Amino acid sequence: MPAEWETHRRTWMAFPVTAYGTSGAESARLAWSSVARTIAEFEPVSMLVRPEDHTAALEILAGSVELVPAELDDAWARDIGPTFVRDASGMTVAIDWRFNGWGAQSWARWQNDDRAAGVIAEAAGVRAVRSDIVNEGGGIEVDGAGRLVLTETVQRDPHRNPGRSREELEAEFRSRLGATSVTWLPRGLHGDYLEFGTRGHVDLLVKFVAPGVAVYHQQSNPEHPDAAVSQEIAGALAAAGIEAVPLSAPRRLDVEGRLCDWSYVNCYLANGVVVLGTYDDPADDAAAATLSDLLPGRKVVRVDARPLFALGGGVHCITQQEPK
Repeated sequence: MPAEWETHRRTWMAFPVTAYGTSGAESARLAWSSVARTIAEFEPVSMLVRPEDHTAALEILAGSVELVPAELDDAWARDIGPTFVRDASGMTVAIDWRFNGWGAQSWARWQNDDRAAGVIAEAAGVRAVRSDIVNEGGGIEVDGAGRLVLTETVQRDPHRNPGRSREELEAEFRSRLGATSVTWLPRGLHGDYLEFGTRGHVDLLVKFVAPGVAVYHQQSNPEHPDAAVSQEIAGALAAAGIEAVPLSAPRRLDVEGRLCDWSYVNCYLANGVVVLGTYDDPADDAAAATLSDLLPGRKVVRVDARPLFALGGGVHCITQQEPK
């Protein structure tokens, strides 16, 4: 699997459906579209859209992205889309993971979303290979040089891959992604285990910025439960020989009574740009500066990620890169 910073052919997204959680569709569509238009200034964007939502998508996106018809249950393209890899001959292949609503969660529907990866592969004109394990794109992080980071609570979730051992899962990831070393983190951010969480996605925790170098979510507020999680992440990365650079998180404890799990790690690397979710927080500037230093030559463009996190994710969660 190529690293995210390698050149993209395009970014894939999905247009929020009419009935979106408890917040309605409009706020989600505005938030998704802001990200899509930002990325489209740097590389092509293709967006899955239900036929009945085509007119609404045209109006809000104003022709800035390609619309691809597809039936959808939700709109988290990182998780329902394929993982693009290169085979031994250098050809692009789409890994089509099984998707079951983040571990068959009671509020989720996934009959259509489990087919979304195949729709994207066909539209991209690449061969799709179906995996027999449940996985989401937000559950894996690679550096393009063989290193892979996972979390125990996602990959070994009894509602995703019941009875699968670490060894079995690693064998599948080594085969599909070309991973040569696998680092397991014990858990994700605390808020990711609440009602609409993913049970520990790694793309809120760790992001490679170069081979063997990763930023990680550092919560320095000792009153926040993620302070202990941050220490675990740093220790696991160090033990794996990965250079770990702290990306300081907002220190606040809650947002409207809900535990705050805002993450700068959940940014997206498109061609020549870092699309950074920000929160009108004092830590925004430091996160932008850190990423600018680590990724020279890329423009850091900020988008307000608060509406995204209010719906359950961030910039990385709604995007999926297709490498060139």
